[in-house]
Amino acid sequence: MARRYNMESIQTFIKFFSSSWTNSRTIIQTTSIPKPSLTNQAHVLYLHTSQPFSPLHQSNASFCQTTKAKPTCAGIRRHSRMACCVSITACCDRYYDATFSAAGLRPSVVSLSDGTSIHLWSPQYPNPSSRRALVLIHGFGASATWQWAPYLRPLIKAGFDLYVPDLIFFGGSFSPSPDRSDYHQARSVVGVLDRLGVSRFGLVGVSYGGFVSYRISELCPERVERVVLICAGVCLEDTDLTKGLFVVSNVADAAELLVPRRPEKLKELVRLTFVRPPRVMPSCFMRDYIQVMCTEYAQEKTELLQFLIQDRKLSNLPKLTQQTLILWGEQDKVFPLELAHRLKRHLEENSQLVIIKEAGHAVNLEKPAEVVKNIINFFVEPSSNNSTNDHKE
Repeated sequence: MARRYNMESIQTFIKFFSSSWTNSRTIIQTTSIPKPSLTNQAHVLYLHTSQPFSPLHQSNASFCQTTKAKPTCAGIRRHSRMACCVSITACCDRYYDATFSAAGLRPSVVSLSDGTSIHLWSPQYPNPSSRRALVLIHGFGASATWQWAPYLRPLIKAGFDLYVPDLIFFGGSFSPSPDRSDYHQARSVVGVLDRLGVSRFGLVGVSYGGFVSYRISELCPERVERVVLICAGVCLEDTDLTKGLFVVSNVADAAELLVPRRPEKLKELVRLTFVRPPRVMPSCFMRDYIQVMCTEYAQEKTELLQFLIQDRKLSNLPKLTQQTLILWGEQDKVFPLELAHRLKRHLEENSQLVIIKEAGHAVNLEKPAEVVKNIINFFVEPSSNNSTNDHKE
């Protein structure tokens, strides 16, 4: 029974942290993509390091080697103490890298004049003459590959050249600048697109990525064709925290949830963002995820949140000129549905709101088929999307 629980725990972890394996089988085929093996002859990563591990930054590890070993319950218990262990998170990270590579995207790092380095995935063979550029911008949490893997194949099949950056202080991106504003994130993404010769593009941003997408659309109205904002509370005001609109009442509490440093906070975040969260969330896996994905730049990410909320007023938010699709999970507990209607009223006739049933803040992971269908229809068939009426799916 102990071994059975061990494997069930691994599967539960993968169900949450590898949503494209479970929730998005209807829109991508994964049979041809290599998956990390969890068999008795699995490659097991032994990490002896105080630095978070990332395949893109293996130099950060003071010691890292790959060997063959049999995963055991004792090994899993040692893992919870961050000793010699199996890192399921690192395996998932490698899987997502393989997913992006298999979809025809290649990783690169673009250095900007202010010292900012942006890691992104872009088409190996871009074709601007026949394919439309689409930029996918992730939210808080893991790097871009984890959040957009289910969307690659359907969007590429629909005729898009995809550009998927890691925002500053996420994934492989970094900036020495003290600027923590969403404007700085936006200018950095635009700078990367300039370097790659992408002159006109569409935008899709989820959660925090929606804030950045909004700023890009504001800064470059002539370059951004259309915008999709997914559960992006850009219309929030700083007073909403004290008025009880959110589950937290101040920025410090929000940072504890969105930049978790303890398994209990990560579990709380999962329960808030998913309508049907995993019933079993072993603390050892939570610690592994925090160590790999949340430890590096934790203070900088907290500062990003502080700047985002501090003195924020709806009256200071400009109206976008581009047609905007607002997608929202009906049961979003992070950015409540009230913010979706507020944004719709703010953008008026230039926007349409689609509310997706039985989904929360992680609607992009819970309902990828519905989300990608709306994205494709919005960009590929704009003539049928001129209605400004709200509707549910």
